[in-house]
Amino acid sequence: MKKAYIETYGCQMNVNDTEVIFAILGEAGYERTEKMEEASLVMANTCSIRDNAEQRIWGRLDVFNQQKKARPGVLVGIVGCMAERLKDKLLDTGKVDLVVGPDAYRSLPRLLNAITPDKPQIDVLLSRDETYADITPVRTDRNGISAFISIMRGCNNVCSYCVVPYTRGAERSRDAHSIVREACDVYARGYKEVTLLGQNVDSYLWKSAGESVNFARLLEMVAAVAPDLRVRFATSHPKDISDEVIRTMAEHPNICRHIHLPVQSGSSRMLEKMRRKYDREWYLERVAKIRSLIPDCGLTTDVIAGFCSETEQDHRETLSLMEEVGFDWAFMFAYSERPGTLAQRNYPDDIPADVKNRRLNEIIELQNRKSLERYRAQIGKAVEVLVEGPSKRDPEQLCGRASNNMMCVFPALDRKIGTYVRVRVKDCTSATLICE
Repeated sequence: MKKAYIETYGCQMNVNDTEVIFAILGEAGYERTEKMEEASLVMANTCSIRDNAEQRIWGRLDVFNQQKKARPGVLVGIVGCMAERLKDKLLDTGKVDLVVGPDAYRSLPRLLNAITPDKPQIDVLLSRDETYADITPVRTDRNGISAFISIMRGCNNVCSYCVVPYTRGAERSRDAHSIVREACDVYARGYKEVTLLGQNVDSYLWKSAGESVNFARLLEMVAAVAPDLRVRFATSHPKDISDEVIRTMAEHPNICRHIHLPVQSGSSRMLEKMRRKYDREWYLERVAKIRSLIPDCGLTTDVIAGFCSETEQDHRETLSLMEEVGFDWAFMFAYSERPGTLAQRNYPDDIPADVKNRRLNEIIELQNRKSLERYRAQIGKAVEVLVEGPSKRDPEQLCGRASNNMMCVFPALDRKIGTYVRVRVKDCTSATLICE
């Protein structure tokens, strides 16, 4: 049997896409392998959201091609967002046999059969209706505890810095009942947690034959699968997260108390330039609503340092918002101009690299301090943890996440992976709760 090896880069949605690809390849006679040296098909599922993500792929291509030289007949493919963005430029390198965009994975068996040494294959057509709803993903997680379920694809927001609408196409929502069936399936197979995935889950809306399901209703439907099935989701958009969604979370104990709510900047001027469609005051109002209805809700975010024309005042407003909100954790990046975006076409990338890096370091320093404060506030509390596996640093300890997404470590004793355990927080770092 032919074997396929896929490296996955980027977000959780790419992990789920890789699982869909393995399912499609399985129907075509390919078996999944985690060893590149035994694979007849070697691929990278790619991300284009930042330049350094793409630079890593160029380096991996050289490694993949060593396999081609060592074992004639090995095929090399690039799939995902980088394939969609660069298209024929990847084929022109002479290092790639296959280029497939995020909406064309069903074409993989046909394309693989058509490859010859002088005829690489490409399919990067975007779709307005593809959701892969009928495909049961091949789960690639190692613990058999947490599963990703895609609820929608694409994005309609067109933030000025973001390449996603151009690489993943227009927004479309998946059949709600197929999502619930997939949640039932993974629960029946022993999974205890699902994460509902979308570029902007709050804008999920599925309609069919007089039935309409929004994101709040979908959360209810998935939470009803089983009381001991945890439900998470990512990612929320501040302009769309509704009171109904927040109330639904508050009313269902198995919907985890954690929201990833990317702010990007604390400056309303920057937010307008980024085309985020909310301002500082709106964001802070949403945070206030979340904390009024779910006081113990964990909040994480994304922050960009040094976007086009950002002033020191804009930067200080970002720092002050972070200070006011007190995020548990954040993804923090210096602005990376992406080809083809509105910002690249319309705004000069005019903040010097050293200024971007200095501002980013100030953001990181502040967030590390706030994270430690947030984690210290948990000391003395009892929390329920889903056991995920051994701690990486100490095999005598187990680890798992609390409902608010904070990682906990605690003595293994006789606890089993996939069970729930009550622990008490006795100490912490800025990223881990140390429990007993």
